[in-house]
Amino acid sequence: MIDETDIRHLERCIALAEQALEAGDEPFGSVLVSGNGTVLAEDHNHVAGGDATQHPEFFLARWSAEHMTPEERAHATVYTSGEHCPMCAAAHGWVGLGRIVYASSSEQLVEWLAELGVAPPPVRPIAIQEVVPTAIVEGPVPELAEKVHALHLRLHRG
Repeated sequence: MIDETDIRHLERCIALAEQALEAGDEPFGSVLVSGNGTVLAEDHNHVAGGDATQHPEFFLARWSAEHMTPEERAHATVYTSGEHCPMCAAAHGWVGLGRIVYASSSEQLVEWLAELGVAPPPVRPIAIQEVVPTAIVEGPVPELAEKVHALHLRLHRG
């Protein structure tokens, strides 16, 4: 069940996604929150530099492996503006992170890109549970997904 705390963290993800867009990158942002509610790390996309693996969810998975115990990771939540891609979902699963909450889904992103006439990404966007069947996942959040959609419109329409 998505609550007000979840919404607040998702809104921060969208603000990070907007920062990425303003920096000339794709609009994705993510926040890692401990089991006791402390924000531990956050990031946004950095793929414009040429490294297509510089996703915020992947960064948070690596960060958690370096700074958290397995038990702490299992009780943490990753919030993100857009559902994890398969690469990020795999990283999430491999390091044993807990719950994932996203504002917009991969399915929505595929629809938005098609409507804009944008080629699909080189890796097929699929649901997180197809990569990590045991993942605890919640999203999308319709009112926040529209904000993410607006960022993608800005990216692709200029």
